[in-house]
Amino acid sequence: MSGVDWRQTVVAQDGTHHLIDGIALYEARFIEVLKFHAPGLAPVQAASGAFHVTVDGRAAYARRYQRAFGFYDGLAAVDAGAAGWHHIRPNGEPAYDARWRWCGNFQGGTCPVRDVGGGYFHIALTGEPLYAARWRYAGDFRDDIAVVQGEDGRSTHIDAEGNVVHGRWFRDLDVFHKSYARARDSGGWMHVDRYGAPLYEQRFAMVEPFYNGQARVERFDGALGVIGERGNAVVELRSPSVRTEGGT
Repeated sequence: MSGVDWRQTVVAQDGTHHLIDGIALYEARFIEVLKFHAPGLAPVQAASGAFHVTVDGRAAYARRYQRAFGFYDGLAAVDAGAAGWHHIRPNGEPAYDARWRWCGNFQGGTCPVRDVGGGYFHIALTGEPLYAARWRYAGDFRDDIAVVQGEDGRSTHIDAEGNVVHGRWFRDLDVFHKSYARARDSGGWMHVDRYGAPLYEQRFAMVEPFYNGQARVERFDGALGVIGERGNAVVELRSPSVRTEGGT
């Protein structure tokens, strides 16, 4: 198909090829395909290995990998087996010399990786570490703040230079979403502000991020509800008497 806009394509329901307006883009079928990303390439898994294809289903380069993922910030993560994980350019060439035990996708010029010693940290597009520290785990940056886990299992937020943002540590933690983050302490889940301070006293079995000032939560008695940013109950979605196990 000539003149196809890759942004209008979708993955077929069986996951083996791509469609546009319900029509197959190409004749080839793969073990698995993922979505197209700029510059118009999609990761596919074939019997020969993993690689990226153009909208006509043709390989964008000759190299093959064990796994390949979408392009973000112009680079794609690949698993080269014994040669290690790294990022490649659209022509299949490595973006840098370093190799990892695992790497994520670039977001805003930064990406989490795990080195051969098991330490997590973040790298720049050049493959260079952004800071000297190594963490038990590190997630993606969002608005220049990421979640990292220390050796004691507790988590906190850091900035792009590796500095701890607020100095508060939690049993579990999420990135900030519209100024607030989900966090869990010994009492349960809650929301915290940019300083790591809880927005309210209550604790829950589960909380979702705030959506236009309200968040869905699950209480310890199994009840579901919606709360405001100060923990005030807004809507009851399920009473604690409702059984959910086994579909009853």
